[in-house]
Amino acid sequence: MATHLILGTAGHIDHGKTALIRALTGVDTDRLPEEKRRGITIDLGFAELAVGEFRLGIVDVPGHEKFVRNMVAGATGMDMALLVVAADDSVKPQTREHLAILRMLDLPAGVIALTKADLADAEWMKLVEQEVRELVAGSFLENAPLVRVSAKTGLGIPQLTEVLERAAEQASQARGGSTSDEAFRLPIDRVFTVDGHGTVVTGSVAQGGARTGDTLLLEPGGISVRVRGVQNHDRSVEAIGRGQRAAMNLAGVHHDEVRRGHELVSANSLRPSSILSAHLQLLPTIDHPLKQRSRVRLHVGTAELMANVVLLEGSALKPGARSLAQLFLAEPVVAAWGQVFILRSESPVTTLGGGQVLSLEAKKIRRQDETALTQLRELTSEDPLRRASAAAFFAGWELSSDQSLGVDAGLPDPNQNWEALRSSGTLVRLQVTPQRHQEVHRLVLERLAESVRAHLQHLHEVHPLQTAFKFADLVRRFAYLQNEEGIASALRWMCEQRILVETRRGITLPEHTVQLAEHERELLNELLSRIHAGAFQPPTLRELQESVPKNRAAVPSLLSFAADHGDVVPIAAGMYLHAEWEMEMRSRVGKQLQAGSGMTVAEIRDLLGTSRKFAVPLCEYLDRQGFTKRQGDLRILAHAESVIAGE
Repeated sequence: MATHLILGTAGHIDHGKTALIRALTGVDTDRLPEEKRRGITIDLGFAELAVGEFRLGIVDVPGHEKFVRNMVAGATGMDMALLVVAADDSVKPQTREHLAILRMLDLPAGVIALTKADLADAEWMKLVEQEVRELVAGSFLENAPLVRVSAKTGLGIPQLTEVLERAAEQASQARGGSTSDEAFRLPIDRVFTVDGHGTVVTGSVAQGGARTGDTLLLEPGGISVRVRGVQNHDRSVEAIGRGQRAAMNLAGVHHDEVRRGHELVSANSLRPSSILSAHLQLLPTIDHPLKQRSRVRLHVGTAELMANVVLLEGSALKPGARSLAQLFLAEPVVAAWGQVFILRSESPVTTLGGGQVLSLEAKKIRRQDETALTQLRELTSEDPLRRASAAAFFAGWELSSDQSLGVDAGLPDPNQNWEALRSSGTLVRLQVTPQRHQEVHRLVLERLAESVRAHLQHLHEVHPLQTAFKFADLVRRFAYLQNEEGIASALRWMCEQRILVETRRGITLPEHTVQLAEHERELLNELLSRIHAGAFQPPTLRELQESVPKNRAAVPSLLSFAADHGDVVPIAAGMYLHAEWEMEMRSRVGKQLQAGSGMTVAEIRDLLGTSRKFAVPLCEYLDRQGFTKRQGDLRILAHAESVIAGE
């Protein structure tokens, strides 16, 4: 079975790229009428070449400086490159720029062709070869074979075919195998319609495989489409795979909804993002540093869009230097961990550099956040487990499966790494509901714990007499994380770890204590005395405030403090019952209900010697406590085996 690879051309305008491809394959890749009229390549052209056991899908790119954007769209899918330099013209500006782009793409193999060899004498040819070798020094083409060719006379064409086969072997070994089990990716470089068939898209298959009848997603946009038919270089085929050129007839989308830069992907494999965290490198040949928040043109896959660069290591990036950065995009784009990209200036348009995508989690990273920066650096590691840990950190509360982790960290065996993270304690398993659990990176939990502790510390400062705060209020405080069930389970985990303490009144800090001043203690004792004296008709909060000559504003906090310590029990809004009378109420009502068949509110009122104003909230309190339950107009014991408090 043939191995499929993508071979891309590169080189200055009028150096004979298209003529060379025609000499190799018999195909004229200039397909547009304007290309025919002007005699130059404007957009991408395509052909196929069989060399040994390899079938090379050729992407012929334009060499004019105005069409470098089209060149980049074709270059980002290459497995190997064919750098073309005219022997009679030597190295020119787009030769240098195209090579710079190829270097950024980290290609594993390539070949150099000196075209128009029939137009240069031997002495001049040596000078050109020397200049080319100096140009490619230090690049992936440093030791690449250099072949003198002429598309006009056929000189060197057989030799070029031979060295292309050897380069294909090198590229194939470096790229590794690809299986149809991998998620499918097709960056789209052309969109058109065919009468009677509808929308057709073309591109170089970057990963996985697809076949007629498959359902795929068009991203960005999440549009579900069905593959009605597939072609490879004008041949109808049942399936298409990695390294092949594909034309796919789609059902479910109008051609106006598709453009170059979109991708066809397997469902649940890739997601669009408007923020890319990346490792960025500038070309050493640019003449000025890249400033903070510079506006640039981002080329990733076949997409070109505007972006702002936020440097995470310094305020400017010098030529040739590297930095962690975030790219804030004008619109969402589809990418994956490790994917290369190119940056070009906004105006005038020149190539600045490029880099690798590290994370697609759409979260802004603060430059002073050393934890996040450390984890971002971990995503550049060659160790899959370290990358897996960092990807889990950035996924945060959205971490869903080992497969999503695999995409986010480029893992060859995501399940193995997932289990390793779990067994090491890096992933913490939270029980969200009785039926569902969630895995979260320990650092994510620890950072949340820091925020929760800081918030509780603030609450204790604002409410110095309150010993605890409601669990539900804390969950709502962190609702911006958009995972209330997860936050609730995280709070329970923090209590299990003794990071927080949960009391019957709520959540507090383990080290927090409340010390009452002497005048506060005297006032509290007076309030407790009044509440105790009121028995089952206790004074209301308002009445208690009106009964004291000063410090009325402290009364609510003092009563809350007393409730936290079990001295009083909140019955209803603004109403507290002394703890001794609460126990007495349970005893009286419990004994009576055990002896009878139920009691009305009026009977409980009479039993407690109070009025209906108090009897109703007292009965409702007992219902809420699960001591009694309502059955029509009667109250009965909630459980036959209920224990009567106080006995």
